[in-house]
Amino acid sequence: MSDLPLVEGVLKYVKENNISFSMPGHKNGKGFFATEEGKTFINNILSCDITEVEGVDNLHNPEGIIKEASELLTQLYGSKKSYFLVNGSTSGNLIMVYSSFKEGDKVIIDRSCHKSIFNAIILKKLKPVYIKNRVCNSFNAPISINMEHFFQVIKNNRDAKGIILTYPNYYGICCDLEKIIEEAKNYNMKVLIDSAHGAHFGISNKLPKSAVKLGADMVVTSSHKTLASFTQTAFLHINSNINKDKVDFYFSSFSSTSPSYLLMCSMDYGRYYLQKYGRNEYNNLIELAEKYKNKINNIDNMHVIDEQDINENYSYFMDRSRYIINLNNNYNSNLLLKYLRENKIQCEMSDTHNIVLIFSPFNTEEDFKYLYEVLRKCDLSKMKFQSINIHEYSIPVLKLSPHEAVNKPKKKIDIEGSLGRICGENIIPYPPGIPLIMMGEIIDKETIIMLKYYLNNGIELIGVDNGKVKIIE
Repeated sequence: MSDLPLVEGVLKYVKENNISFSMPGHKNGKGFFATEEGKTFINNILSCDITEVEGVDNLHNPEGIIKEASELLTQLYGSKKSYFLVNGSTSGNLIMVYSSFKEGDKVIIDRSCHKSIFNAIILKKLKPVYIKNRVCNSFNAPISINMEHFFQVIKNNRDAKGIILTYPNYYGICCDLEKIIEEAKNYNMKVLIDSAHGAHFGISNKLPKSAVKLGADMVVTSSHKTLASFTQTAFLHINSNINKDKVDFYFSSFSSTSPSYLLMCSMDYGRYYLQKYGRNEYNNLIELAEKYKNKINNIDNMHVIDEQDINENYSYFMDRSRYIINLNNNYNSNLLLKYLRENKIQCEMSDTHNIVLIFSPFNTEEDFKYLYEVLRKCDLSKMKFQSINIHEYSIPVLKLSPHEAVNKPKKKIDIEGSLGRICGENIIPYPPGIPLIMMGEIIDKETIIMLKYYLNNGIELIGVDNGKVKIIE
């Protein structure tokens, strides 16, 4: 047994997966060594691990260097006010919900929201109305909200106080947020956006537009996912007449009273790099990604999904700084992910049909070339599996509000015997992290079929334990 299992384990992992196509955006530290300013920070990193002593400002009452850094952040994103979040996007999502709604408010919610949004709904005792996700047959996975269903839901729930959406989702796919915001304003609804994967959006015209620039009322972006910033870092942006005093209160409530200056310094650097180099570097990155996308598309049974594959009646937009590599239905992408790891390539995630890779300006052409060569040499014949197509399933009937369901007594039963019972815990296949059923909803036949599908294909199901689910007694 190691004396330092965490330290040695992490270093071993990095050594074995030395090409990173996953978070964080600095790609094993390369982003910090890309500039002299980044090197200065890293070379003095231990000296930067301080606390709120006189002369270095206070995150909860910024008047000096933190205020100055926050103002630069605000200028970059074009918000009315931006915040450094040392408790990640989770804290930002909680702040958004608590600042925007009163207990008992009805809210329209993207079914693919992060679990912190669902937790906020429970804690704030909100009444959720869910929007279905559209499933795309081209790559057999949910892509974004179903726009037809959204327009139907908003017209049927004109008393809702706001809309909470994910932009982009885990696959880097974006809904038509401009149309959604326009429609929401017709009903005087707030629009809150979890843009955790979109901190780099808008810096190049080859990327989707920023949710802030599109006019969302509040936006959270995870700087660590795509920027040169440490894990657990994020930004919160206010973009309308949200009560700033209320936001400040909840910001302090959901933030550590001992904020890490290492995290804040890394966020400041991530903002600096994006502002100074972002446009050119992302243009170059996307050009490189397009070049190797065309090469990968010439490999039998592999295809990198693009906007032409997913667009039908409504426009969806894609983050071109990531890949969704889709395999023919006869091949299992989870096994391909394992193969890539064996060849020292770390990807972000896989489902049964697709692998997601997240790039940043710190991925070199050598990285892309090595990826292509490893994929080209892959023997997919060893990765066959029996597949069924995922279909766009209906949202189960809501019997109890989540805040009511969470306090009810529960018991575990076999999936087979759960038909017609009220679900006692959110059940979420991961990836992609979109709930099949939420607590308080009735378990129907369609849900059971999908649960079995995910279990049979080795997908982790949060909320399922050895074939048993929690139901309300």
